[in-house]
This record gives sequence, C-alpha cells and structure tokens, in this order.
Amino acid sequence: MAGKKHYIIHTAEDIEKIRIAAIAAATVRKQLPPLVKPGMSTKQVDDLAGQLIAATGGSSAFLGYHGYPGQICISINDEVVHGIGRPEVILQENDLVSIDIGVKLNSGIGDNATTFVLGEPDNDTARLLKYTEKALYNAIDKAVKGNFIKDISSAIARTAKQARLGVVREYVGHGCGLALHEPPEVPNFVSSFRGPQLRPGMVLAIEPMFNLGTYKVMTDRDKWTVRSRDGKKSAHFEHMVLITNNKPEVLTWQKM
Repeated sequence: MAGKKHYIIHTAEDIEKIRIAAIAAATVRKQLPPLVKPGMSTKQVDDLAGQLIAATGGSSAFLGYHGYPGQICISINDEVVHGIGRPEVILQENDLVSIDIGVKLNSGIGDNATTFVLGEPDNDTARLLKYTEKALYNAIDKAVKGNFIKDISSAIARTAKQARLGVVREYVGHGCGLALHEPPEVPNFVSSFRGPQLRPGMVLAIEPMFNLGTYKVMTDRDKWTVRSRDGKKSAHFEHMVLITNNKPEVLTWQKM
C-alpha cells in the first residue's frame, strides 16, 4: 500500500487472484439476465444468482457484508442500488432491472453490474441505458497510467450532461481486489477532488449510476434500498479495471 492508504498497488500474485474472481463475477453477470423473466420474484432471482455464483466455485461477496441479506443486489425501476431480493416483489413486463454481482473466490473479489429491460424499452429508458453504459466505457478509456481519478469522473459527468441525465452522488466507484471496497473512491461527478494519480497495479471498480430525473436519492426503511427521489428510473453499469503500463485491462469481461 502507498500514498497514506489513498490507493493500493496490487502485486502480480494478487492480480492473478483478482482476475479469477473477476471472471467468475462476469460469468454470473452474463448468465443471469437471460434467465430473469416477468412473473419471477426478485427473491427467486437472488436465489438463482446464488446458485450461479456457487457454480463458479466462489461465494457471494455481498451476503453478510455490513449485514446485507442478499446474494446480489437487484434494483428495479426507480431503485438505484442495494435492492434486496424479496418473495413479494414480482417482476413485470417492461421492468428495468439492475443486478450488481460480487464474487469472492480464492482470496480475490470480482464486482460488476448491468441493467436491462424485461421487454422493449421506451425512448427515455433506452436513452438511460445507452448513455449510462456509454459513460462506463468513456471512463474506462481514461483509466490509464498518468491520469487522475478526476479524469475518470469527468468522462462520466460529461456523458451524463450530454444525455440530460442525473448523476447519483451519494454512491461512487471504488478500489476493489482483495477486499470489496478499497481506496480510492471513484466519483461519477466532478468536484475539487482530483484523487490519486493512476499507477500500474491499481484495480478500480468504475460504476456510473444515472437517473432519468433528479440526481437526488433516498434510502428505504429497510436501510439498504436506494431509490431516486422523484420516482424516475435509474440505471447502473460496472466493470473492474486494472491500470497497466499500456491500455486499461477490463477484468470483468465475460470470457466463457
């Protein structure tokens, strides 16, 4: 660790462990959406995700984390992040579904997320999906040696402004590798925070969260589920990225 714990440089041995866990998380992220159908409860989706995670040889990195009760986070429509699978919540045609999947495997952590629609998206939902995902890849392009965290944040914020979308501020990306949350934070908005300079061996979970309306959010009584204050839809995409001497390496590409 360096820079007064402002960031972590992982060893080559650690990076190999992280790669394995990241591929496992990406595998589940790829496998799960085609299996999610209207009429399923979000608890059924969570249970299914748990089975897919176990099939990788890993375990959920989220279950029990600060008391979180689910295998994955499943957030519907206006829910931004940290939604909990529930037997009474039944998925409907045209629901917008965000799944955030963390896998712990052989001392490494994999963390990634995607958002999809159960049906055909309307124009606003399609715009939300397109530009939230585009923001992720624009940010990854800036995850290169010599840049700063703020360069990643600026790329995300510019994309949101272009698409007229609200950028969630209370929840941000983060370092990830041997622990689920490591320094540094990776904001999706621009502030005075420049953050550390990017160095080879850093692993970042970059995760833009955009809302169709206000950027403001609130937390439900369950103390986990975060939703947009105006009730408009939200989307969330996430990849883990390794900073290298050359181009950024996306660790959570699904490679099966």
